[in-house]
Amino acid sequence: MIKLRFCLSQTVQDRKVRPMEQHNPDQQVSPSSARNKDPILDVLKSVLPPSGTVLEIASGTGQHVMHFATHLPTLTFQPSDIDATYQASVRAYRDDAGLQNVMAPIMLDVTTPQWPLDHADAIICSNMIHIAPWEACLGLLAGAGRILPEGGILYMYGPYKIGGKHSAPSNEDFDLSLRSRDASWGIRNLDDVALEARRQSLHLIKTVTMPANNLSVIYRKTAMVSVEE
Repeated sequence: MIKLRFCLSQTVQDRKVRPMEQHNPDQQVSPSSARNKDPILDVLKSVLPPSGTVLEIASGTGQHVMHFATHLPTLTFQPSDIDATYQASVRAYRDDAGLQNVMAPIMLDVTTPQWPLDHADAIICSNMIHIAPWEACLGLLAGAGRILPEGGILYMYGPYKIGGKHSAPSNEDFDLSLRSRDASWGIRNLDDVALEARRQSLHLIKTVTMPANNLSVIYRKTAMVSVEE
């Protein structure tokens, strides 16, 4: 098992979150999650199935999953995170919101070969693979390939390099900052991620340009996908 540094005790600092200034101290706040939740939701509305279970990987504070569940009430959301601090934050938001379509958060390490659930109709993962070792991306794709049904959707959000090049100078600066903190981190090349996805029968069907030089990247699980070396 690979210990993912982005999920350990320094996670709160690395993800730029702070305790929420209200009665429940477990609730963390991520300013970036507050900014990008609506643009992400707009894309999710067009790609997620009308019903079923949606597994959220690396849920973080829980702001995303609560927002998505509020606006997509016919879906059941299963939040997850490897970090106990974030699990507590998700739980606190869930208790306050009282949403019936959000399950209790579970501990999930994407690099393990056995996940705590064996089926999801869709998987969403935002802002994880650039603040984790490459093995975390591989584990996410392998797990998605295992538990998604035929036609199931994997949605990923974050910064990417396109054709090996950064999409903006700010992304290049961000990448250098990440790699200075941990050499195994960094903005990933979309072609590399898509190739590994195809090895797990996940076919890239759509990308959507998002604010702040990010991308929404959508994969669909399909059988008999050829992989060119």
